[in-house]
Amino acid sequence: MFIRNYNSSDCESLAQLFYETVHSVNAKDYTQEQQNAWATGTVDLEAWNMSFTEHHTIVAMKENIIVGFGDIDKSGYLDRLYVHKDYQKQGIATAICNELEHSVYGKSITTHASITAKQFFLGRGYEVIKEQQVIRNGVALTNYIMEKKVDIEIKEAMNYTIREIAAADNQAVELLIRTCLIEFGANHEGTAWADPYLGRFSE
Repeated sequence: MFIRNYNSSDCESLAQLFYETVHSVNAKDYTQEQQNAWATGTVDLEAWNMSFTEHHTIVAMKENIIVGFGDIDKSGYLDRLYVHKDYQKQGIATAICNELEHSVYGKSITTHASITAKQFFLGRGYEVIKEQQVIRNGVALTNYIMEKKVDIEIKEAMNYTIREIAAADNQAVELLIRTCLIEFGANHEGTAWADPYLGRFSE
């Protein structure tokens, strides 16, 4: 399996995957009436394509078959996440979600999870903000507003400033470089390790 970016030519296939997933995978949690209201079999492909294009949208491929897709916007709202009915429980949703979450690194992420997907998101550290009833074509469906908050450590790591290097930084810079050289096994003659001016960027 590999993951690639969305192409506009994928749109019709994603719409079909969405329909088939709702009417099979989600069938254990929603009635036939609810499935029909949620996935009617007809979507506005132009509107979907525009949404996919505006969001960070990715597609999972396996043996030239689209086996899943997902999209997230710049604010951290994870909009859609669906996996082909014949490729469930193969780590596809996890791989897609990993990529989507990484694309908005440092932001809290929200999603509206179905009953079926609730446990998956709980396992990824999301919390239920509230249960709600949404109306689709006159039919009420239960889903959950869920959020994955940014760790304090990540926030602190991203709270940095950039400035010109100063002479007082030379020792720390040299230590950092030498630590990296050791990590990669490059702490020997013939590499930057032997440079007597290593780290003296301010001079």
